[in-house]
Amino acid sequence: MFEGQTMASPSSILTDNSTLSRLDLMLFWLETKLALIGGIAVFSLMILAVISVSGRNFANTPLPGYVDWIEQAMPVIAFVGVSYTQRLGGHIRMDILIGHLRGRALWLVELISTLVMLALMLLLVWGTFSHFLRSIDFSAPLWSRDSSMDIGLPLWPTKLLVPVGFSVLSLRLALQAWGFARAFATGATRPVAVPLYEDAATAAAREAATVSGFEDKESK
Repeated sequence: MFEGQTMASPSSILTDNSTLSRLDLMLFWLETKLALIGGIAVFSLMILAVISVSGRNFANTPLPGYVDWIEQAMPVIAFVGVSYTQRLGGHIRMDILIGHLRGRALWLVELISTLVMLALMLLLVWGTFSHFLRSIDFSAPLWSRDSSMDIGLPLWPTKLLVPVGFSVLSLRLALQAWGFARAFATGATRPVAVPLYEDAATAAAREAATVSGFEDKESK
C-alpha cells in the first residue's frame, strides 16, 4: 500500500509521495527552523550568563537586566520547539498501553488522543492570543502595556510566541490526526507522517545504528 516508503529522519517517520507526506515535510521544515531558534536562545542565555558573571566577578558590574532577558528567552525555549518534538513522537506517551495495541485498535486510540490534544491546543491558542492582545497597545511606547521590572523590556513579543508555537503544534496535530484516520480507514501497518511506536529494544538498536553511522563517517 505504501511501497517505496523511506525514513524521513533517524526517527520513526515514514514518507511517500502522498499529499499528506508532502505537507508533513513542509511543516517539518518550519518546525526545524523554530527548533533552531530555540537552540539559539539557549546558546544566547549561556553567553549572557558568562558576560554577567564575568562582569560581577571582575568589575562588580553584572549585566543590567539579566533576569529580564532570561524571562524573555524562556517562552522561546519552551514553546517554539514543542511541535518539532511532537512530530518526532518525543512527548510523554502511555507506551505501556500503546505497546500492546496493534492494527486498527492502535490507530483508533492514537486518533482519539490526537483529536483531544488538538481540541485542547485550539483552546490554548485562543486563550494565549487573548493574553497577547491585552499586552499590546499601538498607542503606547514600544507598543506595550506591560514590561519587565528591571530594564522595561516590552513583554508582548514573548507573549505572541506562545500562540504562535501552539498554532504550529495545532497544525502538526491536525496532520497526525489525518494520518491516523487514514491508517484506521485503510488498515495500514506502516502509515506515513505519524510517529510509529517502537519498543525499547528497537529504539535502542536504531539509536546505536545512527551513532555507528556517524562513527563510520568520521573514521573515513
